[in-house]
Amino acid sequence: MTLKQPIRLVSVLLTRPAMVRWITLILLCTIPFSIFVEPVSGADSDSPNVIFILADDLGIGDLGCYGQQKLKTPNIDRLASEGLRFTDHYSGNTVCSPSRAVIMTGQHPGHVHCRGNGEENTFALDPKMITLPRMFKNAGYATGAFGKWGLGITSDSGNSNPLTHGFDHFSGWKSQRIAHTYFPSSIVRDGVEQPLQPGTFIHDMIVDDARQFIRSSVSAKTRFFCYIPTAVPHAAMHAPKQLHEKWRKVYPQFDGKIGTYGAGPDDDCPPVQNPIAGFAAMMENLDNEVGSILDLLIELGVDENTIVCFSSDNGSHLEGGHDPEFWDSNGPFRGHKRDLYEGGIRTPLLVRWPAKIVAGRTSDHISAFWDIVPTMAEITGQAVPAQVDGLSFLPTLLGDEESQAKHQSIYMEFIHGNAKPYSSRSLRMGDWKAVQSSEKKLGKQMLSIELYNLADDVDEQHDVAATNAALVEKMERYMDEAHRPLK
Repeated sequence: MTLKQPIRLVSVLLTRPAMVRWITLILLCTIPFSIFVEPVSGADSDSPNVIFILADDLGIGDLGCYGQQKLKTPNIDRLASEGLRFTDHYSGNTVCSPSRAVIMTGQHPGHVHCRGNGEENTFALDPKMITLPRMFKNAGYATGAFGKWGLGITSDSGNSNPLTHGFDHFSGWKSQRIAHTYFPSSIVRDGVEQPLQPGTFIHDMIVDDARQFIRSSVSAKTRFFCYIPTAVPHAAMHAPKQLHEKWRKVYPQFDGKIGTYGAGPDDDCPPVQNPIAGFAAMMENLDNEVGSILDLLIELGVDENTIVCFSSDNGSHLEGGHDPEFWDSNGPFRGHKRDLYEGGIRTPLLVRWPAKIVAGRTSDHISAFWDIVPTMAEITGQAVPAQVDGLSFLPTLLGDEESQAKHQSIYMEFIHGNAKPYSSRSLRMGDWKAVQSSEKKLGKQMLSIELYNLADDVDEQHDVAATNAALVEKMERYMDEAHRPLK
């Protein structure tokens, strides 16, 4: 067939409206996303820029600075060697959406409106609430979010849209479900859904947009808050082809393994040959992207007074062919995503701030995602919003452990599917940890409370509830008090 023949064939098959849509698709995929940041007054000139990078389903043991042996994460490890590494930090829940809701609101899992994954539009934040990005905006910051929102449909005009809650810019997936594929049919930018050419790897586009936002903010001499909730390493185990092929050569014994996962009905979620190699490639790509952001800060001359935080929304997963046991993804901890054992909720937290944080420190301060809002409120000189349950850990960042307020307890609850009032719940009080699950996670019949002493049983193998009845009763009462029924 000659070159002209397929061109004539397309022109015959396409109606005029279809031809217009095809031309629009080509134009949208070739015009770069432009982010213009207006100069903003109000932010104190000494206030730091803030970048918060949130990995997705990354276990605490997946990073070199927390003990990973089979792959290297040198750029993420820089955040530890040049900043502060937390050893006892907790996510906002054991799955994606509620953990993100906790970050945005500062409410703990027994108070926040979202406590499990479910229908996309049920997660929208309350527009009257002062969320993390709105707090930054009130302080005079430019605000941008880049990646997986997880709190509704990002192209909607209502409360699901991140632009409704204080973000000036958004670039990322249309919904949480579509974020299961790294080759979606569209990208949403500032509320507008734009089609993508088949085979487009969206992750790199999103990080490019984040870098453009940072560059534009610095050019406008405006302080910025850049939130990057990447989907890596959530299934499916997709990665750039070159990196995937590199790691297939390292682990050829897994070439017979095929990883599968699903996304939205209109989105391609191709199977992955050798998902072990896929995970390694995803991690290398993520680490490279973190390195590119750190290099950009140095290039722009804002490295010294920019806070860079890195964490994960929950523990490692068992989906899409991923093998957390092979990678020792959760280190010494029991459990995975959807569990309230430590492996499902204890996550990395790295904070780098060259102007203020002494490099190479480690802290065992017990912190959680609901502490992010009050910490950033103190850093930016804003009032802590009324709904917040957390405590600022700024004293810990600055090395003033004696002034650091401590949590009496860390409460978690998780709803799996339609379970009521919850599928499982847990409470950490000092070194003591109570965990209670329900039969088949349905919430109808709660099982007996398990009790562990994390000081000498960090992997939660020895239930000592039977010999500590009074303590179990006390912790059960605390869990009951921490739970607020959903409306």
